[in-house]
Amino acid sequence: MSVSSVFPQLEQLLPRVSKPIQYVGGELGAVVKDWEATTVRWALMYPDAYEVGLPNQGVQILYEVLNEQEDVLAERTYSVWPDLEALMKENGVPQFTVDAHRPVKAFDVFGLSFATELGYTNMLSALDLAGIPLDSADRDESHPIVLAGGHASFNPEPIADFIDAAVLGDGEEAVLEITGIIREWKAEGRPGGRDELLLRLARTESIYVPRFYDVDYLPDGRIQRVVPNRPDVPFRVAKRTTMDLDAWPYPKKPLVPLAETVHERYAVEIFRGCTRGCRFCQAGMITRPVRERSITTVGQMVKEGLEFSGYSEVGLLSLSSADHSEIGDMCSGLAEQYADTNVSLSLPSTRVDAFNIDLAQELSRNGRRTGLTFAPEGGSERIRKVINKMVTKEDLIRTVVTAYSNGWRQVKLYFMCGLPSETDEDVLEIAEMAHEVIRAGREAAGTKDIRCTVSIGGFVPKPHTPFQWAPMDRPETIDGRLKMLKNAINSDRSLGRAIGFRYHDGEPSLIEGLLSRGDRRVGQVIRRVWEKGGRFDGWSEHFSYARWVEAADEVLPGFGVDLDWFTTREREELEVLPWDHLDSGLDKDWLWQDWQDSKSEYEQDDCRWTPCFDCGVCPSMDTEIQIGPTGKKLLPLTPVNNLRVPA
Repeated sequence: MSVSSVFPQLEQLLPRVSKPIQYVGGELGAVVKDWEATTVRWALMYPDAYEVGLPNQGVQILYEVLNEQEDVLAERTYSVWPDLEALMKENGVPQFTVDAHRPVKAFDVFGLSFATELGYTNMLSALDLAGIPLDSADRDESHPIVLAGGHASFNPEPIADFIDAAVLGDGEEAVLEITGIIREWKAEGRPGGRDELLLRLARTESIYVPRFYDVDYLPDGRIQRVVPNRPDVPFRVAKRTTMDLDAWPYPKKPLVPLAETVHERYAVEIFRGCTRGCRFCQAGMITRPVRERSITTVGQMVKEGLEFSGYSEVGLLSLSSADHSEIGDMCSGLAEQYADTNVSLSLPSTRVDAFNIDLAQELSRNGRRTGLTFAPEGGSERIRKVINKMVTKEDLIRTVVTAYSNGWRQVKLYFMCGLPSETDEDVLEIAEMAHEVIRAGREAAGTKDIRCTVSIGGFVPKPHTPFQWAPMDRPETIDGRLKMLKNAINSDRSLGRAIGFRYHDGEPSLIEGLLSRGDRRVGQVIRRVWEKGGRFDGWSEHFSYARWVEAADEVLPGFGVDLDWFTTREREELEVLPWDHLDSGLDKDWLWQDWQDSKSEYEQDDCRWTPCFDCGVCPSMDTEIQIGPTGKKLLPLTPVNNLRVPA
């Protein structure tokens, strides 16, 4: 049965909203297929505004992987701003895809990628606009399977009532497996209905279906156990890991936005995983083992991606791009290839101790210097040992001197506030470090015309990390330290005027902490916040701390717990954590020992270059870390004449 576009109704509303172009679609790289010629249909959503969601690498990859299948259709949808949401409700226009403006409710799968838990209220808005019941228990065969993915899906318990299933880990192979299961179920005449389809997904042992698990609680509020409620469902669900990145060179045809977005570049993920062992970093823990893309595949992807998109910036992405075993040859090869063009290279994620003069020269060879961001994370040597960020002040000064000496005039330094065992003195050392950066930079550059931006984020304990047991600081503690730090930075006017100061206060971090380590009881808080108007909680202008506190105070006491119980309370070793039945590959005993090591300020080495320290990932997945070098060079590639620009 054909599905009609809602664009005729939508078009009438667009003159009345801000940035209407974000809802129009038609981007270069977009795909529109014949509905009736396909068997399985996906609506993919990054639950944020178009300008944030369109550049998302994960959604772009899955969009392309799915649409390459002849009988599969994938379209995209994003969160609509409150002005359009109100008009859509008033005029009966449902949540739609931007590709063919089809109603989301008509698809087989509604897949949401959560990079942050603060997108949960946007999910509820999308479900409501789509006409899909908020509670999975209320859905029938006419509704799509609501599937969660992304880093936040490693603890989907706070949204367990709202989703039908979750995928942990990499999605490339998972979406094809899910597609195959749905295709077969539909071909058989949909036997057993929705429940049978979800059971088939659960039997893969790598797709989590919350309705097939029951949670029991102890009298003090802690979880007693999480167990399957039927015999043919696994006790633990394992993450998906795509091992051979060279076999998945996506995106080949990147989406080029019509409206302004937060990133406008061709991004290539040069490796996945990280073994640096930063104790706060969920991404580094859950994406193990390290898997590198070969230098030749990266070169080919850049060549084809630039030719298709016309972008003038290439971002070499990973959790720590300068750690790629062939990063030097990769950057020199790309710099040589595009030396006479307007193409620039950037490493959006660069460790302080991995940046060197060779990289600096290659990244600035054509005269265009993209932004440089370094992340010492902690202000003092002591706190950096606690978090296992093995970077010294000398490393940082040497690195920024290299940057300033090679023509950069601004660097950004990222730190966190609220880390376990943090004191006022630890935070004040950030000001001292920033002052030294400016002094050394002025001397290296021979000018006072340099700047440094200090950016502060709030620490949030995340599942599957050594800090998953850690207590959070109260917002007033965080805010007091930030005020103290700002005064310390500006205490020397000569240096302070060259230092920008950006920060996130403690309130959004506490709520993110509630959502990141919450269990199923927190779902009722999310619903209450949404009912009170909560939307776009990742945006400071839309976030309301009072609304979240009020909702938590209304809901949680009925369960015998409160907001502090989920956030500022330290967990005990034997406590059952809400995500213990979800297997990231990491050994819980190893994580606990690393948490104890942090308290004694013991640093753990990077296992890529030292013997294995038994985190559990490689043996549990029957694999090993994949690193180069391949021994190959990037060049020669065919010259890209169409990228040359007039002098």
